[in-house]
Amino acid sequence: MATTYTFDVFSSLDGSGSVSGGDWGGYWGKQTPGFLAHRLEQYRPDQRMVFGANTYREFAQMLAEATAGSEVYDPWVTRMVNLPATIVSTTLRDPLDWVDGTVANGDAVDVVTRLKRESEVPLRSHGSLAMNWALLAAGLVDRVQVTVFPVITGKTGSAPIFGGAADFDLDLLESHTLDGGIQELIYRPTLHG
Repeated sequence: MATTYTFDVFSSLDGSGSVSGGDWGGYWGKQTPGFLAHRLEQYRPDQRMVFGANTYREFAQMLAEATAGSEVYDPWVTRMVNLPATIVSTTLRDPLDWVDGTVANGDAVDVVTRLKRESEVPLRSHGSLAMNWALLAAGLVDRVQVTVFPVITGKTGSAPIFGGAADFDLDLLESHTLDGGIQELIYRPTLHG
C-alpha cells in the first residue's frame, strides 16, 4: 500500500512564500506559542521528509548561521531536522549536513513514486516549491497543507507558492484557525481538466 505525501508550505495571504527585503522576520513576525505547539504536534509522529536540493541548501545554511535560542531552533524545526530526509538532487552527494539525510539522484517524480511504494511512514515536504509543482502535476501529492499568515506582502513578497504549478481543484479536508489569525488549510488536490 502506498503511503501519503503531504506538500506543506507557509504563505502570506497574497500567496508569497517569502519576502525580499523588509523587516518581517521569520513567520512574518506572527508566530505564537499556540502555533509553534501545533507545528510540533504535526511533526512529532514518525515520517520522512522530502526536499529538493535548493530547499535543502537553504535549510542547511539557515541552520549553520543560526545562534542558539533563535527562532530557527523552534522545537518543531528541531524535530524536522531530526527526522529522516530524502533530498532529491542530481548535484548533491552524500554525506549531507542533516542528521539522517540521504541523497536520491534522479527525477523527483521517479524518486517519490518509489518512496510512496516503499516507505512505511508518511512523506512530508516543507517548501521545495518547484519539486512539489512537478509532483502535483504527476498526481503524487495526496495533501496540500497551506499555512496562511495574516499579512499581505504586496511590495516585498517573493516565491509565489503556486506560481509555477498547474491548475488544480481542491477538496478541503481540514481547516484550523490558530492563534493570531493564522489559518491552516489542508486540501486533497485533483488536476483540473
